[in-house]
Amino acid sequence: MSLALNRRNFVAVAAAGGGGVALASLFPAWAQPVSSGIIAPLPVVSGNDITLRIARQTMRIDGKLSRAIGINGTVPGPLIRLKQGQTARLNVVNDLDVESSIHWHGLLLPFQMDGVPGVSFPGIKPRSTFVYEFPVIQSGTYWYHSHSGLQEQLGHYGPIVIDPEGADPIGYDREHVVVLSDHSQLSPEAIFRKMKVNPGHFNMQRQTLSGLLAGKDQPLKERIEWGRMRMDPTDIADVNGSTYQFLVNGHGPKDNWTALFTPGERVRLRIINASAMSIFNVRIPGLRLTIVQADGLNVRPVEVDEFQIAVAETYDVIVTPAGEHAYTLVAEANDRSGMGRATLAPRAGMVAEVPPLRERPLTTMKDMGMGDMDMSGGAMAGMDHSGMAMGTAPSAPAACPPEHAKMGHCTPAAAAPAAVDHSAMGHGSGGMDHSMRDFSVAPQVDKNPGVQTISPMPVDRVGEPGQGLENVGHKVLTYRDLVALDRNPDVRAPERSLDIHLTGNMERFMWSFDGMKMSDHHEPIPFLEGERVRINLINDSMMSHPIHLHGHFFELVTGKGDHSPRKHTVLVQPGGTASFDFTADALGDWAFHCHMLYHMHAGMMRVVSVRPRGEAV
Repeated sequence: MSLALNRRNFVAVAAAGGGGVALASLFPAWAQPVSSGIIAPLPVVSGNDITLRIARQTMRIDGKLSRAIGINGTVPGPLIRLKQGQTARLNVVNDLDVESSIHWHGLLLPFQMDGVPGVSFPGIKPRSTFVYEFPVIQSGTYWYHSHSGLQEQLGHYGPIVIDPEGADPIGYDREHVVVLSDHSQLSPEAIFRKMKVNPGHFNMQRQTLSGLLAGKDQPLKERIEWGRMRMDPTDIADVNGSTYQFLVNGHGPKDNWTALFTPGERVRLRIINASAMSIFNVRIPGLRLTIVQADGLNVRPVEVDEFQIAVAETYDVIVTPAGEHAYTLVAEANDRSGMGRATLAPRAGMVAEVPPLRERPLTTMKDMGMGDMDMSGGAMAGMDHSGMAMGTAPSAPAACPPEHAKMGHCTPAAAAPAAVDHSAMGHGSGGMDHSMRDFSVAPQVDKNPGVQTISPMPVDRVGEPGQGLENVGHKVLTYRDLVALDRNPDVRAPERSLDIHLTGNMERFMWSFDGMKMSDHHEPIPFLEGERVRINLINDSMMSHPIHLHGHFFELVTGKGDHSPRKHTVLVQPGGTASFDFTADALGDWAFHCHMLYHMHAGMMRVVSVRPRGEAV
């Protein structure tokens, strides 16, 4: 019997005979029958004085107990409900036997309250209390999590909703907070060790001979070329459904967390990706999704059928379910190794058909930083060699003020392609007898064993829906679809531009910025208070990286002018680029990192320092 059998057919088959219970165990959790859903909204804490207690606990996922770290006894932690204009006082009690912390993701506050040990405060010692206190100057959907070790993976996270002072421009009749996450029976330390020893340890979706013969995988010649480059085109997610359970508000697919509605209501779903490592593709079959907010800030409503939500992003969505039937909320892992599942229903106990997992995506030449080149015939037919002459260096930096030159961070306004040694690429024989390491390293990238590849032809990918979503047959959100509802607060042109390369060695699970991991950096990236800077993120790896800047919002460069979408986290697609403008208006030291937990833990993090003008640098 095929595992692609849909849930409705499965229920019919299972009900037909006494073997149904035994048969059910053969199916993945999301496809198994559910008699009734869990209708349990997250606990809420609010007011001007809130206490949060961090402690070890167990949690039950799809009937199985698992070790966890929770807040106030729950995973996720309680929903913190605040009001724009209030002063929040949060007493955080650490009942762990190790240091802990809470970072208020996306909140604008004094840097001493940002919650990053070793950067903005010393951390919360075991069996002690730290009081966070700050004015609440914004509204929207946000979240909080540990910034200590790998605690976030164990359940140390929770949602934040800040209600606006005045009327909310988003009209709705009912709301549900939906926290997506991933959880494993393995300890996070064990997961990290396994990836260091064998980065492909969790990839159970490698190409097979049977898949090749069935025409489901790459043609043999193309697969051989990938093998020569020591690259695996199925390596989309470092950690996936082979060890993860994908959760909705702390519940597994069989638990079937359920959100109620009255037919015809405008229902607001505040969707938060609090995962450690999982990018989700979210859809509700049978319902159009109207995106009204991204990363806590309002956007002009845009209708889609699906959207990709990176780790640490939030999207607010309006749906208007009709009729007396249920709908399935699908949060499919981007490598299609599993899914989180929930139900929207007018009454408790209702379920809807759960769609099967779609075919897994394969990495392309574009994901390798080869632009739109074609690999057919064993040669890169689409390469424009004229713009990539051997030894060609990027253009000289534009002139900049002396204080910027002193800081050593003046660069061209746009990312320049790295020079390429074509002699190493085997063009003479019509093949690709080379490792991606053969590409010349960009000038600002430290050349070391931690830098496996440099993208020779990275392209702007903010107008793309994400890996595997290019041809799904319906509308998928892209960053270019987002338009800020309100005019941007600072519309000045950037004074300078800074290129930052996202670098790594996938074979050794080493991750860094510009070839240097966090522990190698002794000086922060300096900015002057009030200056306007364009940051060009260049992904030199074949993995997606959600990049988060603490203490600031930035404007994505998407051609939307003074209504550019403002975010605090941006997903940079493999082999792609993404640019944003930001105003360094928050004094202090701020973390800047990839929000893939194990990428950050391996070194993909820096400190950004915003200093008063006139201060020596």
